[in-house]
Amino acid sequence: AVAPEHASTLVLLLAASPLPGLHQPTTSDETVVAGGTVVLKCQVEDPDDSSLQWSNPAQQTLYFGEKRALRDNRIQLQKSTPNELTISISDVVLSDEGEYTCSIFTMPVRTAKALVTVLGIPQKPQIFGHEQPIDEEKIARLTCRSSGSKPAAQLRWRKGNKELKGRCTEVVEDPNGKTFTVSSRVEFRVTKEDNDAEVTCTVDHESLQNTERSTTQKLQVHYKPTAKIEPHPLYPREGEKLRLQCDGQGNPVPQEFLWEKEGSDTPLQLSSDSVLFFPFLNKSDSGTYVCTATSSMGSVVAKYNLDVSDASPVPSTSGPYHAVIGGVVAVIVFLLLSLLIVLGHYLIRHKGTYLTHEAKGSDDAPDADTAIINAEGGQASGDDKKEYFI
Repeated sequence: AVAPEHASTLVLLLAASPLPGLHQPTTSDETVVAGGTVVLKCQVEDPDDSSLQWSNPAQQTLYFGEKRALRDNRIQLQKSTPNELTISISDVVLSDEGEYTCSIFTMPVRTAKALVTVLGIPQKPQIFGHEQPIDEEKIARLTCRSSGSKPAAQLRWRKGNKELKGRCTEVVEDPNGKTFTVSSRVEFRVTKEDNDAEVTCTVDHESLQNTERSTTQKLQVHYKPTAKIEPHPLYPREGEKLRLQCDGQGNPVPQEFLWEKEGSDTPLQLSSDSVLFFPFLNKSDSGTYVCTATSSMGSVVAKYNLDVSDASPVPSTSGPYHAVIGGVVAVIVFLLLSLLIVLGHYLIRHKGTYLTHEAKGSDDAPDADTAIINAEGGQASGDDKKEYFI
């Protein structure tokens, strides 16, 4: 017998414990990116003529069997059978995160939990500290920041194709209490080669699903100017016009050009014009000319020695072509002379031949008359005899 004071406790224990042979519903935890769709499936082997029910973390019933209980058009019924109840929630927001409960109202009530995790997508990172140009050999200090990630995202840097190591990373919870803002800082010394270099900050997060979200900024580096003087024309002659161009390069580019002639106390020209013009060259214009190009980063000096030739033609740019032609002619003459020498040597060793017709058998005649007779016959029938001479 059960004492009256323990009877109510026994009833509660029986209601809270599943009866032998009954199985619990089965669910699975789900992870979804904010803005996506999550599917919640609940299955049971022995429904015992009872309906399945889904409820949200606030214990509001979403669906009881195939009947909608909460007016939220984002929540749709996917499948409803005695053994399964599947629903979907679209356009998921961060507040949808939490434990969802699947219940089957048998005696006792059987339940299963499904934890829905909503990932906050990090915003496109922003880079700060590049707004003003940086002087060469100074330290560039850049900050990258990205908000809205859940869990906190990771940031990484690169300059061109080279990875940069961030000095420190800061994580701050956003005002909504669910997402985070992540900041990273990087420092490096810049040179003139870093002008227009691209610095990229990339945010890595599981919600991006292997896609890259990054921001790229170009550095502006100020560096000292360089200059050189270029004459036009290249070979100045007396009586001609001449332009001396002071080609100044730098960031910023030189804006002031001072022209002077060595040995003269008076400057020739001071202006933003980089050209020194001679309308009519004289011999007296010969000398060393100095251009001082100045920018906000400093000054640089370039020099040019002007030697004014007389009015007679000077070697022009066609001179190299004449040299090539002369070389070709010299080679041809050399080949012809070599051929003549070889041919003469061959003729000396192998002179021409001539034919002589000597009387065959005249050497054996006993007297002169017989030799003549033998010679006349021999010329008609004898073999030709060759004689070589040198």
